[in-house]
Amino acid sequence: MSHEEVFRKMSKAGFLFRTSDQNPSLSGRDRAALVRRGNEFFNSGNFVAAKRVYMTAGYGDGLIRMGDHYLKNKEFLEAFRMYWLGKEKKRSGELIEKMVFVVREWLHEEAPKA
Repeated sequence: MSHEEVFRKMSKAGFLFRTSDQNPSLSGRDRAALVRRGNEFFNSGNFVAAKRVYMTAGYGDGLIRMGDHYLKNKEFLEAFRMYWLGKEKKRSGELIEKMVFVVREWLHEEAPKA
């Protein structure tokens, strides 16, 4: 896959943002209800809704599960994003190393001849 294809597949909403550990406007009860609902979405295969709920709740374990899902489906940038948001240093670090390798390879490719 070329680097143009990689960037074309990136989310139009942007690449990455960091959430706080928890949404301070949520009560503990509301957060727990959101997490349960997110788990229901995840278990039923509605990953888009699950991701939104986990991000809203700042639920690190759910975000890491989302990262595992995206990694399994070879959506590496989104997997990295979920691991980063879930503060999973080991897995996000492994993906960073792989991305650095890819960028290095791109930089060492011969320029197209005119």
